[in-house]
Amino acid sequence: MVPPVIKPTQLSSTDLNRLAYLRSIQPARSATLRSSSRGDRIADLVTDIVGSWRFIIIQSCLLAVWIVLNIISWVAHWDPYPFILLNLALSFQAAYATPFILMSQNRQSEVDRNKAQQDLDCDLKAEMEIELLHEKLDSLKDREIANLYLLVQTQSETILRMEQMIARQIEMNDRSDRAI
Repeated sequence: MVPPVIKPTQLSSTDLNRLAYLRSIQPARSATLRSSSRGDRIADLVTDIVGSWRFIIIQSCLLAVWIVLNIISWVAHWDPYPFILLNLALSFQAAYATPFILMSQNRQSEVDRNKAQQDLDCDLKAEMEIELLHEKLDSLKDREIANLYLLVQTQSETILRMEQMIARQIEMNDRSDRAI
C-alpha cells in the first residue's frame, strides 16, 4: 500500500487575492446606492407620469375631444382637419419628454449594472468559498485516509508478529508433545 498524496490547493494566488477582496467589500444586501440628484428625481417623476396608463387615458381623451370639437364645430375651427396645431403640440410633447425618459433610463441602467456587478461578486465569492470548502474536505479526507493507512499498516505488522508468535507457540507445543 502506498500512502495517498495530498493535492495542492486549486485556487491560484490571483483567485485567493480576489476572494480576499470580495470578503472585504460590503455585502450586496447592505450596499447603498448613490443618492439621486434633483434632476434624477425630476426625470424619474416625469417618466413615471408619462409612462402610466393614467396619462395615456387622459391624453387619449383630450385628443379625442380636440378632434371631435374641431370636426363638429360650426363657427370656428381653430385647428382644421389635418390638425397641424395638434401635430405640433404632440411633437413638442414628445421632444420635451424624450430627454427625461432617456435620463431616467440611463440612471436605471446604472443601477442595474451596479446590481449585476454585486450579483457577480456574490456568485464569485460563493464559488470560491465552496471551492475552498471542497479543498478542506479533500484535505481532511486525505489526512483521514493517511491515518487509516498507518493504522492498517501497524495492525498488519501486529497481526504478522502475532502470527509469528502463534507459529512459534505451535512449534513449541509440537516439540513438547513429541517429547512427552
